[in-house]
Amino acid sequence: MPFGGIAARLQRDRLRAEGVGKHHNSIKYLNQDYEALKQECLESGTLFEDPQFPAVPSVLGFKELGPHSGKTQGVRWKRPSEIVDDPQFIVGGATRTDICQGALGDCWLLAAIGSLTLNEELLHRVVPHGQSFQEEYAGIFHFQIWQFGEWVDVVVDDRLPTKDGELVFVHSAECTEFWSALLEKAYAKLNGSYEALSGGSTTEGFEDFTGGVAEMYDLKRPPRNLDRVICKALERGSLLGCSIDITSAFDMEAVTFKKLVKGHAYSVTGFREVSLEQLIRIRNPWGQVEWTGAWSDGSSEWNNIDPSDQAELQLKMEDGEFWMSFRDFMREFSRLEICNLSPDALTKDNVSKWHTQLFEGTWRRGSTAGGCRNHPATFWINPQFKIKLLEEDDDPGDNELACSFLVALMQKHRRKERRVGGDMHTIGFAVYEVPEESQGCQNVHMKKEFFLRNQSRARSETFINLREVSNHIQLPPGEYIIVPSTFEPHQEADFVLRRTLVAPGWSWLGVVFSSAPAEMQGLRGGGVLPQGGFCDSLKDGSARLGLVEFQILWNKIRSWLTIFRQHDLDKSGTMSSYEMRLALESAGFKLNNKLHQVVVARYTDASLGVDFDNFVCCLVKLEAMFRFFRSMDPEGTGTAVMNLTEVRAVPSAQALG
Repeated sequence: MPFGGIAARLQRDRLRAEGVGKHHNSIKYLNQDYEALKQECLESGTLFEDPQFPAVPSVLGFKELGPHSGKTQGVRWKRPSEIVDDPQFIVGGATRTDICQGALGDCWLLAAIGSLTLNEELLHRVVPHGQSFQEEYAGIFHFQIWQFGEWVDVVVDDRLPTKDGELVFVHSAECTEFWSALLEKAYAKLNGSYEALSGGSTTEGFEDFTGGVAEMYDLKRPPRNLDRVICKALERGSLLGCSIDITSAFDMEAVTFKKLVKGHAYSVTGFREVSLEQLIRIRNPWGQVEWTGAWSDGSSEWNNIDPSDQAELQLKMEDGEFWMSFRDFMREFSRLEICNLSPDALTKDNVSKWHTQLFEGTWRRGSTAGGCRNHPATFWINPQFKIKLLEEDDDPGDNELACSFLVALMQKHRRKERRVGGDMHTIGFAVYEVPEESQGCQNVHMKKEFFLRNQSRARSETFINLREVSNHIQLPPGEYIIVPSTFEPHQEADFVLRRTLVAPGWSWLGVVFSSAPAEMQGLRGGGVLPQGGFCDSLKDGSARLGLVEFQILWNKIRSWLTIFRQHDLDKSGTMSSYEMRLALESAGFKLNNKLHQVVVARYTDASLGVDFDNFVCCLVKLEAMFRFFRSMDPEGTGTAVMNLTEVRAVPSAQALG
């Protein structure tokens, strides 16, 4: 039911306005309240067993780790007290050696956790204080993780998968320590299973542990000042990761001659200049297998530097962590990822804070899933977001009249889809300049002809099947629209689009046709409403039409027939869902994406076509709904307050659903 969806969305928007979903007021994932559940267990003298993520084979995985794969045979779920005599949550503070990879390909996640341990404040936003296996122990733990614009508090029990008495997945080098294994379990719960975590980008973990916005650098085409970019990122508390691309499946986790692992995620943990040599510090989440080239542990280069520098740089050298020259780093590695933290994650006054705003949208088959620019017939139906760039940068570099900003497009919940055969879509975005005649208008949605005539002013560097694609953009002051899309049309997903302020001179005006917080935008007078609705033609309630009433109805049908013929371009007797959108606008109904999705689902056939009968039915229902809304909003404010009885009386609500 669309009205249930709208009500839920409005409720969520109200809660967000009250601060729910912020880190200090996180959402209880699956409505599980950590404090209440813990107290129940303490009072009953039982240990918590999580019904939402039970200790059963199906939560391990669905394919490689599925119940019938053979790889899960011999797995036993045990609490830490059944594994070691004196389990500890954290031993001597959380460090990077607490994260050693197990039998799961989630090095990307572990590299992100490893970077998190470099900043105690960030770590304890994810791993709350006060958790223990000794004081008030009840077999229950919780972690806070960012998910698509909201912080959620995830509860887990401490039953962990083991084989031959040892943890199957992530574990600490200190065998009595379990915080990292429990955090991995919480993240697996969010994504549906452990196997859903296999394979990914470090930026995904970076963002989910900080709420920050990530960017990626191709080290084969680096910016000239990349060394400065890395230093500044480390100074402002950003999280950094790096990896070596693979060219075939045979390369995956292949070890090079100098002991670097291909297709494997590393953390960047430090950068120093010593004796005119730039050095970068790297961490392998395996906790072993280190670089053996110049500046590696015990290499001859260390003999030529000042003993005090040597002692300082090697003071914290641990298994899996190593130094290498920046030149070797650029030559050996393929990709660098940096996660810029949100303002609420940074409390130091001397660090540079970014400003981020987030909007939500959807791609739905037949209404808003238009595919990329290679599909001109449908590209225009994608959601469109409008921005206005006000002032050029203080330090624009080579581009004198440019405004700088970062755009990040993220698809939601795709890991959960793996269980049913889904995965990440290939996504990207393009940026277009708003034509002069449309500037200053809040509701702008460019049509097919515009995109046929105009080139994009900027775009994502590539369409890629990662959770998120982002790009730094510099454009002159003006008004622009951002069009996010999947590469192929008709692919469905929810997404969030974030913009990050890089320079102080631009603003985000809002969302056109899709992601505005108020789902009722389509009922706010977007277009001229027809006068004298069809429902009014049955004024006497007799279910019969008089001559005048029939004339009103006949004139309407004739008008709608003209519109139908104008938009039935191939004269087939049906319109496509895209043609229908334009036809509804011609009839005076300018709907937002959410309502258009409902209309398409209700009135089109299996091939997304609509015939004239269904077109007329749709217009009748819409006219009745619009008229009812206007009766509830006599002042024309664009907002109507209704009680439950009045909501049930909304004309045609069930018919639209």
